Amino acid sequence: MVEIQPIRVEVEREDDGRILASVPELPGVMAYGSTQDEAVRKVKAIALQVLADMVESGDELPEPLKALFAA
Repeated sequence: MVEIQPIRVEVEREDDGRILASVPELPGVMAYGSTQDEAVRKVKAIALQVLADMVESGDELPEPLKALFAA
């Protein structure tokens, strides 16, 4: 059985009060929001788009995400 690890989202507050959410396994995938929930929702949507582009172009998926696909 394959163990699927969750995609980690890091959240931090910027000096100007905005919330920044990022996905460390996908460099450059980050989003701002006025609340933590908003920033996390936005970064999840971006991460899914980036992953779809990676799959479509044949790029290697980050290690924690390879188990998402059995084929």
